[in-house]
Amino acid sequence: MGKVRVTKNLSILLLLVCSLALNVLFILKRVRVFDDESSSSDELSWSRRPAREAERVAAISCSGHGRAFIDSSLVVDEEEEEEGPVCECNSCYAGSHCQNFLPSCPVNAKSGDPLFLEPFWMENAESSAMMVAGWHRMSYTFKDSGYMSKQLKARLRQMHAIVGNAVTEGRYIIFGSGSTQLINAAVHALSSHNSYSPSLVVPRIPYYSLYKQQTEFFQEVEYKFEDDASLWMNDSATNNLIEIVTSPNNPDGQLNHARLQHPNDKAIYDRFYYWSHFTAISSPADDDIMLFSLSKFIGHAGTRFGWAVVKDETVFTRMSRYLTLNTVGVSHESQLRALRLMKVIIQGKEEETMFDFGYKTMRNRWEKLNDIVSISKRFSLQNIEFQYCNFFHKIRAPSPAFAWLKCLRKEEKDCHAVLAAANIMGCRGSTYGAEDKFVRLSLVGTQDDFDHLLHQVKILISEEKPNRFDSDHIPCDLFSFL
Repeated sequence: MGKVRVTKNLSILLLLVCSLALNVLFILKRVRVFDDESSSSDELSWSRRPAREAERVAAISCSGHGRAFIDSSLVVDEEEEEEGPVCECNSCYAGSHCQNFLPSCPVNAKSGDPLFLEPFWMENAESSAMMVAGWHRMSYTFKDSGYMSKQLKARLRQMHAIVGNAVTEGRYIIFGSGSTQLINAAVHALSSHNSYSPSLVVPRIPYYSLYKQQTEFFQEVEYKFEDDASLWMNDSATNNLIEIVTSPNNPDGQLNHARLQHPNDKAIYDRFYYWSHFTAISSPADDDIMLFSLSKFIGHAGTRFGWAVVKDETVFTRMSRYLTLNTVGVSHESQLRALRLMKVIIQGKEEETMFDFGYKTMRNRWEKLNDIVSISKRFSLQNIEFQYCNFFHKIRAPSPAFAWLKCLRKEEKDCHAVLAAANIMGCRGSTYGAEDKFVRLSLVGTQDDFDHLLHQVKILISEEKPNRFDSDHIPCDLFSFL
């Protein structure tokens, strides 16, 4: 009996040991499977190499006076040696890493490249970056939404609601390759389509030069350009007039309104600068056609993305047809990048949003330049008043994108030549339909550009440099508002 009991106990013990061993093995296997699944979900595959390449190029400092880009490098493989420079230097800087300042270089105050926001996006590199697979959106269209992303449309409406700068509910939204394309699409849509009585496209002086150049370049039998809206105020009933209203205005930053009030008159509102970093947001704009661009909103001019908010369905349909025949929609990569950047801005940060950064930067630049020019009896700047801003919930100081500088001496009728003699490159007043006693100076460039401008203006006001500089070979930037 004793042997039987011992044998029985040993059998039970053996079963317990086996059961325990099987449970341990099962648990270990489950843990291993979980670890494998976790590691496979965290481990990158096709995106690792492009991510490393992007990080490596972004780490090149270029002495803080330039940028390195993936497409500016001749390096194809990490293991290959670098061929040629990878830094693209800011104006007036040179060298393999932009380490050399060129003191005799003229100030670049012509370009409207909105690079003042670049530091913000560098600070938000992780949240704003995106990786696109080689098979991303190869079709012409989005499923069930034609050429325009539904998500991006929704984000744009959300963004306008947050800022409070435009009414979008019950309105049509249409995308364009930058706002340049949208301008002529709107002109085409509003024109009389009657060759015997063409519509007249009329801006208010000073106006942005591309309105004239583009309208004349694409001129059809249905419309033509005229220089000044004020000349037609008493005669608008007998003409088909399309007024282009820029508000805030480029070049002087004023909040303009349509002058022509006859029922037959039509207006296109350029609202590219109606954002809280450039002007006070007093109320949501509710115009028949409002044009916006990614360029002036968040600084990404190279993405080439703009949008229009349109009230009338017929106008929207005509614009859509024009854009479809012109480019068959906007690049899906541009729409994806715009969507990604919108999400960054909408989600925001607790410390400093893009609007905070943009307004602070532009306000400080305007204050510094205005303080210097205010002591001069030779020059003046446009007057922009302090205004209450609904977005910031406070009275805000001026922060225009451009300085509209005027030469006050009667004998100095060509202010552009006066500044050129001081190595300052601006845009002539006649470029905007105004007198050449005016010059537009851009404030939206890099910090290097602005610091150089400030330095040369100080010298000009304090001692009037005698040397002259021929600047006619440097064209004024035609795309400063896109």
